[in-house]
Amino acid sequence: MDTATSNFIQLMLDRAESLREKGDLNEAVHAANAAVEKCEQQLGPDLESIDAFANALECRADLFLEMGKHPEAADDLKHAIDQLDNRPDRIAQLGRLYALLGAAYDGQERPEKAIEAWQNAVVFFQKHEPPLLMDVAAISNNLGFMAKAGGDLGKAEDYFLRSLEIMYAEAGAKHEETAAVSNNLGAVYLAAGFLDQAREMHMMALEARRELFGENHPDTAQSHNNLALALLQTGDRTWARRHFEKALAGFEELGAAYAEDLESVASNYCDFLREEGDASLAELIAGRVKEVLAGV
Repeated sequence: MDTATSNFIQLMLDRAESLREKGDLNEAVHAANAAVEKCEQQLGPDLESIDAFANALECRADLFLEMGKHPEAADDLKHAIDQLDNRPDRIAQLGRLYALLGAAYDGQERPEKAIEAWQNAVVFFQKHEPPLLMDVAAISNNLGFMAKAGGDLGKAEDYFLRSLEIMYAEAGAKHEETAAVSNNLGAVYLAAGFLDQAREMHMMALEARRELFGENHPDTAQSHNNLALALLQTGDRTWARRHFEKALAGFEELGAAYAEDLESVASNYCDFLREEGDASLAELIAGRVKEVLAGV
């Protein structure tokens, strides 16, 4: 590939990224289309033209994913994967392409295909020298979600534990993603009836989120709610009540953007209050939240 052509392709890819950062996804796709078309015109057996084509396809697929065009993204990603043909010098990119392909299939509600793609992504990330552990952790977290959604709590635990192990080693306890995985593992343990383990995972997630984000943050508010649910199961009802109150106050403060979360937390708290014999407060809260939701 001659220098002028290579520079044109890079110019189009840079333009696509610039437009994407500005939020102009439609124009960004046009720039990516130009890069893909030029690559197709120049495609030959040489690695330079093949790599340029795979990069352009990945760029366009990423834009399609952001736009919710999951079938189009999947087509580009599969084509890019075929072009690279398991090349050992492109291990990281192949892992990335399979990770994106999993997201494209997940967006199409094709869980079996998403799982297969994400498992392939993990294989490539682990093959890399050194292994791309943070990527392994992220994909393991995705696979944990899929296993939990499919009702396989044992497999979900395995995936989340692998993700948590990596996150603790690589990023530490007070990291946003470590807290997220702790939260996810807590949900699995609660569903499986491992109540003390659920409580500890949700407690760890809340501690990290409080330190990272403070109280006025949706993740912190959600952790208060999740911990409250776990505390109910371990018999700590007074403590659970305090966390329900904090969760409710957090989502009320965050406003209409978190209306669904507010409704869910209010429902949990009101059910708890009725069980405690405080039906009047439950009705007061339900009415207050109903007014908020009516304005959404």
